[in-house]
Amino acid sequence: MDEEIRIHLEEVRRDHEERIFFLDQGLGADIHWFFYQAFEALKSGLYLPACTSFLIGIEASLRITLAQIDKPARVEELDPVKLLSNRLLLNAQHNGLPVELLSFPNENDFIEKLKTKKPNLVNVELVRVRHNLCHGNILEYINTELGEHNAFFTPECCRELARTLYEISKAWAKGLGQFRGEAFNA
Repeated sequence: MDEEIRIHLEEVRRDHEERIFFLDQGLGADIHWFFYQAFEALKSGLYLPACTSFLIGIEASLRITLAQIDKPARVEELDPVKLLSNRLLLNAQHNGLPVELLSFPNENDFIEKLKTKKPNLVNVELVRVRHNLCHGNILEYINTELGEHNAFFTPECCRELARTLYEISKAWAKGLGQFRGEAFNA
């Protein structure tokens, strides 16, 4: 019986740590709630809200942090032009943010893509996914395993993307939290 209680308490502890991870990174409420709610959506099987909230959390964290670097005060308004893009990520990198943590698995050319410009612009995967998903383009996630005439989409088609964005967001939140701790609490 004692072993069962110990195992149960360990599970409760792990679940609690997982739940508060984003709240515990020193990001600020204007950032961490996007990630927290994305995680809650993921745990509830709400894959589209999870994906979009992880993406918005990353975008908000970049925009807010860069605004605070420009003007060390509470941010009251964000520049409506500075949205998630290769250019924003490159600016963040120049300001010391660990943007390489935002690369997708096997995206070995992340830094090279960041440096591309029109007319040869190639968006990093995070930017490409954000542009598609946050503008309602789910076409690449349509399941065609049963043949072209049986193609379908359900939110579960984005399950793996949600899990990938969760892992990226965890690494990003930890790295960004360290950056913010050093930059703003020095």
